[in-house]
Amino acid sequence: MFVRIVKLSFAEENITSFLANFETVKEKIRSFEGCQLLELYRDKHNTNIFFTYSYWNTEDDLNNYRHSELFKGIWAETKPMFNAKPEAWSVDKLESLK
Repeated sequence: MFVRIVKLSFAEENITSFLANFETVKEKIRSFEGCQLLELYRDKHNTNIFFTYSYWNTEDDLNNYRHSELFKGIWAETKPMFNAKPEAWSVDKLESLK
């Protein structure tokens, strides 16, 4: 399984807009071909910092999403809200204990 972790930091005044936009697009992202899971986390202490975790069948599936019109629209809406450069990691899931 291929996992994408993205750290997003927003200006305080943009958090409500970000969350509202995420609410409208989350099902579209999750239903994109190859996406198996989408999660949104908020830092406990720095509440302007969020993380998305998405699980993909393959790296190609993620790349197809990243080059899609859906992603381009989401990114155009989200990018002006940042107060720091986003960071992203692509990792292979090795183990998961439940």
